[in-house]
Amino acid sequence: MPSIQVNGKTFIPYLTQENIAAEIAKMGAALNRDFAGKRPLFIAILNGSFMFASDLFKELNIEAEICFIKLASYKGTKSTGNVITSIGLDQSLRGRHVIVLEDIVDTGKTLSEFMPQLQDQQPASLHIAALLHKPEATVYPLKIDYLGFSVPNKFLLGYGLDFDGLARNLKEIYQLDERE
Repeated sequence: MPSIQVNGKTFIPYLTQENIAAEIAKMGAALNRDFAGKRPLFIAILNGSFMFASDLFKELNIEAEICFIKLASYKGTKSTGNVITSIGLDQSLRGRHVIVLEDIVDTGKTLSEFMPQLQDQQPASLHIAALLHKPEATVYPLKIDYLGFSVPNKFLLGYGLDFDGLARNLKEIYQLDERE
């Protein structure tokens, strides 16, 4: 994978399409095992998780539903520190097994504010599945039940992750080249 340019910045390869697919397949197998016969509801957090959610959902062989919610806390390459809900959840969670799908957990602020809102709806269980987690950046600790990769505290893009709306369509994940 060669380096790429996005918005005048250089990004270097970090995770290949094959690495990502292998981890998602493992996560799908674990979810199939853990939620067999439970008909879970997956809540995918937009915009970043759309590719992860789609590929993970294809790995499931259990009865499951999916819905989408939009939460945001990023502008450019930095977190704004504010969590904004743009699209709300329109389903009752009472008695449901719920798995929140997130592309990346870094500070944990977004999910630390969102998870109590879900818990208030009295689901049978509530879990987090994240493709990526930046432990070094975590300020609001969360239990991530299903995790693809622990990654360094670097700016990443591709595979749903963006830089001011760009590069979500890449099949691989790149990291900002900090040598510039």
